[in-house]
Amino acid sequence: MNFVSVREGAPGERRVALTPGVTKRLVGLGASVHLETGYGAALDLADDLYTEAGATFGARDALLASADVLVALNPPDEATLSALPEGAIVMSFLDPFRKGELVTLARDRKLSTLVMELIPRTSYAQKMDALSSQASLGGYAAVITAADRSPKSFPMMSTPAGTIPPARVFVVGVGVAGLQAIATAKRLGARVEAYDTRPVVAEQVQSLGAKFVELDVGETGQTEQGYAKELTPEQLAEQRRQMAKVVAGADVVITTAQLFGRPAPRIVDADMVAGMKPGSVIVDMAASTGGNVEGSVSDEEVVVNGIRIIGFANLPGQVARDASEMYASNVFALIEHAWDEEQGGMVVERDGDEVLNGCLLTHGGVVRDERVAKSLEGGA
Repeated sequence: MNFVSVREGAPGERRVALTPGVTKRLVGLGASVHLETGYGAALDLADDLYTEAGATFGARDALLASADVLVALNPPDEATLSALPEGAIVMSFLDPFRKGELVTLARDRKLSTLVMELIPRTSYAQKMDALSSQASLGGYAAVITAADRSPKSFPMMSTPAGTIPPARVFVVGVGVAGLQAIATAKRLGARVEAYDTRPVVAEQVQSLGAKFVELDVGETGQTEQGYAKELTPEQLAEQRRQMAKVVAGADVVITTAQLFGRPAPRIVDADMVAGMKPGSVIVDMAASTGGNVEGSVSDEEVVVNGIRIIGFANLPGQVARDASEMYASNVFALIEHAWDEEQGGMVVERDGDEVLNGCLLTHGGVVRDERVAKSLEGGA
């Protein structure tokens, strides 16, 4: 079975979908791995490292035309999907709710798409959960980025000239990214507070040495997948009102709140930004899906009245080596799970298989996920 991976086309992207170590494991599984020449150059991974692992190299167009399986990280563009043989398997992030044109193209070309965002959030599937692995590194990178931009030192320092108080960091949203942001800020010596609409995460926040901020916005909770439930407009307004004092006292605010398949909730408005001290830094990790912060711009860094608002979409790419290792491991775990010796390779369907049934988006000319299919109908 021919597994193909080509260089990522997103500007500035250094991550790769397959590392030499995972390539070797794939070959050991029985796969044939073919990569585009210069595949890992952006990450300083020479072609020789992949050759030693058992991969071969070739030109992009020829590789795509011969692929049984395309392994990618970012959503492949339309030209890439169009170059694949009908019926090929695609494994990647696909952003299906915002990139309906790619879903439609994959459906019409009868491509089988295993979408990494749709991996079930279960204990068994944790090793395949690329969304969480990348979010964790994103939370780390958000804090490092903020520390680099902030005019304050993070830890408390006692010096002959006086004592420097620790930086105050406020993390909004205590999912995978938020927890890693809290842990990283604490390691750097900051005083950390955190908030989430799910009171159940308070213990996790406190276990990391941070303070959980309690806001009364009425009934809240989480979905079966562990995501925070969407608040009503009235609840969001009350949340902003109560949160304003905490934001005003923070040197760094990191927002991580995203809703699967929907625009990110607006949590920090312009008045709250204006109430912060000059030199304060905000990192909006949801900028690419609409933004938690008024004034944030996806993939840009803007300054509003002395407040720096950072909306970098690819924070995991700032630690590209580890992000690539984690993503490649997630991909291999999914391939290994789907491998069928009798079929001579991986399968995309298996009766009662929660993982494959959960992440198989298009197959045989049909969009199988009802939520995405409904989204496509609404956009038609």
